[in-house]
Amino acid sequence: MVKMEALYTLEREVGRGSYGVVFEGHMAKTGQRVAIKRLPCNNPESIELYLKELWAMRATAKNHINVIALHGCLLQTGPRSLKNLKPGKLPVRLVESVMKGTVSRLAQTEERSASRSNCQRRNNTRSRLEDNTCVSQARPKLQDRTNSPISNTETPRTPQSRVGKRSAQREDEEEQQQVQQRCLALWLVMEYCDGGDLNQYLLSRPPDCQDNHTVVQQLSGAVAFLHGLGITHRDLKPDNVLVCLTREGPVVKVADFGLSKMSDGLMEGDQTRQHFSSTCGSDFYMAPEVWGGLMYTAQADIFSLGVMFWAVLERITFLEEGTTQEQLGAYVSKGRWLMPLGEALWENADLQLCIPMKAKRAPPLPPPPGPATCSLLLDMLASDPDARPPADQLEARVR
Repeated sequence: MVKMEALYTLEREVGRGSYGVVFEGHMAKTGQRVAIKRLPCNNPESIELYLKELWAMRATAKNHINVIALHGCLLQTGPRSLKNLKPGKLPVRLVESVMKGTVSRLAQTEERSASRSNCQRRNNTRSRLEDNTCVSQARPKLQDRTNSPISNTETPRTPQSRVGKRSAQREDEEEQQQVQQRCLALWLVMEYCDGGDLNQYLLSRPPDCQDNHTVVQQLSGAVAFLHGLGITHRDLKPDNVLVCLTREGPVVKVADFGLSKMSDGLMEGDQTRQHFSSTCGSDFYMAPEVWGGLMYTAQADIFSLGVMFWAVLERITFLEEGTTQEQLGAYVSKGRWLMPLGEALWENADLQLCIPMKAKRAPPLPPPPGPATCSLLLDMLASDPDARPPADQLEARVR
């Protein structure tokens, strides 16, 4: 076990979501700047998502410049106690929590410690009983001399003070378990991105065609890489794309793999054969088949990417209900309401999408996309998943 300050220095909080908190920090030995994500493990459902994210990030390792890199992972079991997790290993305690449907109270080492403690306690108890037996055997002589009516078969009783000590010990153990339960968390140490997410980066500066094209090219390459590994992201959106600022220009990084799904193996090299059933993702980027609750494949990622590409190239933004922060995303207008493209296409598969979307673009207006780009976007946003280009073909067309 090690302490956080021996490994990393936490500087400030840079992001907070429904699952965890992200801090900017530095490696204690090298001073390298990193992003450190704390994921509290307080229920089996959340733990399952965290383990999926860890497994996907380990699979991608540092092999693609446009996928966020994982430097390391730590398991927190106490207020200041951290344990480095070895590559390829998952924490047994968390796996058991997912399988049992309840957060495991004792880690394996703690169980072994408790077992040793129980053995010691039994030995101590046995010794005390033996001592008491010797005393009880000696007592009849004394009782005979005193004519005491007490029977020599009376069971020895534990002194009241000892009972109190045991009760206090149990309370201390329960309190310690509760503290460990509150502290239990995974810490993911990742590369730091100083440009914020894709929304923050693009909407904080005037439209730039070169930046837009760079973003589209890099994202298509990242998704082709992920699909090639058998990873379907299932929650592609601008919030989950981070930006690193470099002298050569922005470098985007696909991040947040909590909803991702890894195939056991590519069937005949075609990931579109792997089907999923869980309805998950973010409303404005979900594919029609996901909206409809149907079985779907990795082609749902291509639809999400199409929504993002369209919004990036034409700078289409919207305000989600109850928020004041602009977000990049294409949609269909239904009177006063904005309807996600996937939902609209699920209700009407023959709906004709208007690309470019001149009336919906946020000022200042970038030039509209050309015919080839419009054709590509329409293919990515097809209501039929099989009509969308697979990720490797998409990357080639974008280039």
